[in-house]
Amino acid sequence: MSASVAGTTEPAPTETLALFVSDLHLSADLPKTTERFFGFLRDHALRTKALYLLGDIFEYWAGDDDLEDLFHRDVIHALRSVSDHGVSVYWIAGNRDFLVGETFARACGMHLLGEPHMAEIAGKRVLLLHGDAQCTDDTAYMAFRLQVRDPEWQRAFLARPLAERKAIISGMREGSRQAQREKPMAIMDVNAAEIARLFDAYGVTLMIHGHTHRPQVHQHDGRVRHVLPDWDCDAEVVRGGWVAMNAAGEILRVDLAVQ
Repeated sequence: MSASVAGTTEPAPTETLALFVSDLHLSADLPKTTERFFGFLRDHALRTKALYLLGDIFEYWAGDDDLEDLFHRDVIHALRSVSDHGVSVYWIAGNRDFLVGETFARACGMHLLGEPHMAEIAGKRVLLLHGDAQCTDDTAYMAFRLQVRDPEWQRAFLARPLAERKAIISGMREGSRQAQREKPMAIMDVNAAEIARLFDAYGVTLMIHGHTHRPQVHQHDGRVRHVLPDWDCDAEVVRGGWVAMNAAGEILRVDLAVQ
């Protein structure tokens, strides 16, 4: 179908098949960011076929026994509204919310994905990841990541009372902020050799990830890597956005600051 305007024929807009978003760092302390995300779900996610949440959607997640928290219930309701509308919702864990489990996923009606995840969209193979596992120059973080992603460590941690877990996480977050202030910026980005290895290992020409808070499109010898932006709509200067992919396989980057 086409639309006729002033005697000309314009092709109908190409259908959006997938949206990709990460690093919202949602918390009750960021109400404007949360509301902007809910608006994104209502105005955009309901009009696509698949929504990919690529990590750090929450500022932190202490365990699936925290579902009754009022803020978490609001987020669950918003995501459930998308999945109930027939949109496939997918989740890849970030470095802040890697403790999200099946109970939360069922409540939202979404699917938990391993990392990296290969998706086929509009006839294209797309490699999806959060991005923290590729920051291999940050050896201190990689050692921490290895510890907290260990199933035994997670079982022991989740066996602690919820309030104790939240107190531990709060201390970890403060330690992380201090460590980041002392690290060179370069080591907190993805390692170029590791990115090249992933491209080669999976035989793809398109990769999408977040984590670094450095939104950009990178060219790698004919292969393309999209880095998603982080969100903060409570700051004086709004940050945020997403990547969309349409039925023609075209990529559109959307910046909240210019909406």
